[in-house]
Amino acid sequence: MKFSSSLKFNAVSEWWDEYIAYEALKKCIYQIEKKQIGHDHLPTRDIESNEYSSLLGQQDVTNTDSLFIPLLDQELRKVVSFYENQEAELFDELRDLEDAVAHQEEVGLEAGERYLDHDTEEEDDDSIASPTIPDTPLAQSRFRKSLSASRTRRRGAFDLPIICHQCVSNARWQRHLSNSPSTNFTSSAHEDGTIWTARSDYAYDTRLLFKRKITTTYISFTRLKSYVEVNYSGFRKILKKYDKVTDSDLKDKYLHDAVETALPFTQASKDHLNDAINRLVELYAKCVTQGDRSTAREQLRLHQRENIAWERDTVWRQMIGRERRGEGDPTIPPGATLIQEPEPSLVDIPTPVGKFKLKKRHIFMAVAVAVFTLLLNIQTVEGVEANRCFAVLVFCTILWATEAIPLFVTSMCVPLLLVLLRVIRDEDGVQLSTPAATKYVFSIMFSPTIMLLIGGFTISSALSKTNIDRVLITRVLALAGTRPSTVLLAFMGVSCFASMWISNVAAPTLCFTLIRPILRTLPPKSAFGPCLILAIALAANIGGQSSPISSPQNIIALQAMDPSLDWAKWFAVALPVSAVSIILIWWLLLWSYQPARSPDGEGDIEIKAIRPTKEAFTIKQCWVTFVCLLTIGLWCVEHQIEAFVGDMGVIALIPIIAFFSTGVLKKDDFDSFMWTIVFLAMGGIALGKGVMSSGLLQTMDMLIRDLVHGYSLYHVVLILSPVVLVISTFISHTIASVLLVPIAKEVGSKLPGNHQNLLIFITALICSAGMGMPVSGFPNQTAATQEDELGELYLSNVDFLKNGVPASIIATIIVATIGFLLMTAIGL
Repeated sequence: MKFSSSLKFNAVSEWWDEYIAYEALKKCIYQIEKKQIGHDHLPTRDIESNEYSSLLGQQDVTNTDSLFIPLLDQELRKVVSFYENQEAELFDELRDLEDAVAHQEEVGLEAGERYLDHDTEEEDDDSIASPTIPDTPLAQSRFRKSLSASRTRRRGAFDLPIICHQCVSNARWQRHLSNSPSTNFTSSAHEDGTIWTARSDYAYDTRLLFKRKITTTYISFTRLKSYVEVNYSGFRKILKKYDKVTDSDLKDKYLHDAVETALPFTQASKDHLNDAINRLVELYAKCVTQGDRSTAREQLRLHQRENIAWERDTVWRQMIGRERRGEGDPTIPPGATLIQEPEPSLVDIPTPVGKFKLKKRHIFMAVAVAVFTLLLNIQTVEGVEANRCFAVLVFCTILWATEAIPLFVTSMCVPLLLVLLRVIRDEDGVQLSTPAATKYVFSIMFSPTIMLLIGGFTISSALSKTNIDRVLITRVLALAGTRPSTVLLAFMGVSCFASMWISNVAAPTLCFTLIRPILRTLPPKSAFGPCLILAIALAANIGGQSSPISSPQNIIALQAMDPSLDWAKWFAVALPVSAVSIILIWWLLLWSYQPARSPDGEGDIEIKAIRPTKEAFTIKQCWVTFVCLLTIGLWCVEHQIEAFVGDMGVIALIPIIAFFSTGVLKKDDFDSFMWTIVFLAMGGIALGKGVMSSGLLQTMDMLIRDLVHGYSLYHVVLILSPVVLVISTFISHTIASVLLVPIAKEVGSKLPGNHQNLLIFITALICSAGMGMPVSGFPNQTAATQEDELGELYLSNVDFLKNGVPASIIATIIVATIGFLLMTAIGL
């Protein structure tokens, strides 16, 4: 949770204006950042009046501390002033409460002689409290002031149930009946001990009143203590952000010299608050729990938790209500907002149970079911099992291509249909029974390849959680300087490299976070912004080729290869192909966008330099790095150690055990793995095995032979490459590999020399090159949603058509030429 949200979540609602103005200070930091770059004049914000004005005239912007410290001082004075008032008021209330308890002990049970068991007139809380009001005029005045102040200050913040007269009367009557019809508690008051232990009605009501009063005061003190802690965290967080954005070292100095010496944050003040809380626990133990301090502390904390839960529920309801009313955060300047509307209905069909909204996905589902039913009832290919498998293949292809239902749900339909339709046959061509087919399908679905995919997720999660990815990337980007073309190439290289290890799903998201400081400081309408965002997306797609675990299509290709390809050979082909593709796409973007040109046409822009993180590597980060390097090294030499490890899936267990057993990753991290991708790959593997086992590929053998007859291997590559590119551009890269890898394998097996692994490899690499549309892969989808400060999208469909399509063609040509030569060189 971001600190701004945490502040709203933990703040006392009535005190909201008295907390550090974190969001306003953050906006001032960004304005100072722009002034440093020289793209903007520095308007600053009067935090109290919510207005913007010029800050310190034409002061030297190199000394940003002199701009920011006055704003911090202003907030610190506000916090100190509020704390002083609250502290004085609460300690006055605590002394009054202690005086009232002491006086009540002196009076004892004598006042109970005039206390009526069953009053007939209505009374309020003050009438119930009347037996405990001191006799002396000064004490009476102080106690009445305490009650009034308590009610006024915390009304609505912690409304404990009001002790109404009727409730008290009912409670007394039930206690009276439960003991004896002829016994009156008041008459036996002096036999039961002190006011805090007696069983009379008067003693019970007095204890109830003091319980409420002590609990309310206790919660007030804990709120004040929380107020101090939250504000200290606010100063620490905003100073850390300031140092990071402006490359300053103000945090430690200001915290030590200003914040920690201010009244609320001194150790003496903290001890004073803790002492007051302990005194309230003692009072509660005396008045309520008969001297049991442990029970007293437990009950008071329970009341405190209930109060926090109530307040947080109220805060979130208010925040949600404000957003629904369109009010939002008043510190955010108005601007356009992109709202994702749900899919509109084509027509509303009235039914007895209400209107049915017919949508496009319903039509696609109906078409898929109709085609499936039709193919099952007509003989399309030879063989019963092959014909049924062809129906399943077409049915799943339609659902995958249209995304009428989630992709992974379609994948889960595959084993269901393969078993129910009895598509699976044994090696002799005999149809398997349903139990045997079930065991076979589920055994192939959870293969070592799937474990390799989960191992990749584990490495990705560990690198991200320990911040290793951000540390390494920022240190590399710090070397890029401020020249736009160099910065663009550096980000493309980083995006590609990150996609190799933390997947091409997480890598663009991380890079888009890192470029926010650059985007904030760009001149309005600069071409560098959309160019950089598109470059990161295209490079992340290219990174999907680079390692076996960078994308699911690579996993599916490895599963289909026989013999399986080791990591060293994969890198020998994929790394040069990716590097050349990145360079050529970089040239394309420089030519298309001319990102260095200033929007006004006068000169070139200067890019804000990325500063590396200053934190040193921790022991945990060193451990994660060691395990990752060890695992990758074993994957690279898997063929040489196959007699010891069996398969790459077994090696994938090393990071899983190492990270989860040592606490680097938790159960929540395991739950957050992209399990939809896992099930999607499992369904694809099952479908591929079903196509082979049913005899569908054997049935199509003659057709495939006719297609490739007379063609050389390279001619087949040239025919296959554009087909794969077109399909992967319009549907998911993973789904394209699920559909096309089995075909490539069969085609390759029919060529002289059995080049099935080469065609599978080319198919997998080109699947990642399909990036001509906004929907072509997750990196493109993420880039298409990036917005500027006014809510306007950086990229349009024209950007993808103008640059994504040529980039896809370039990457495909590189795979079909350089990639082909490298594959033949390694013996594929």
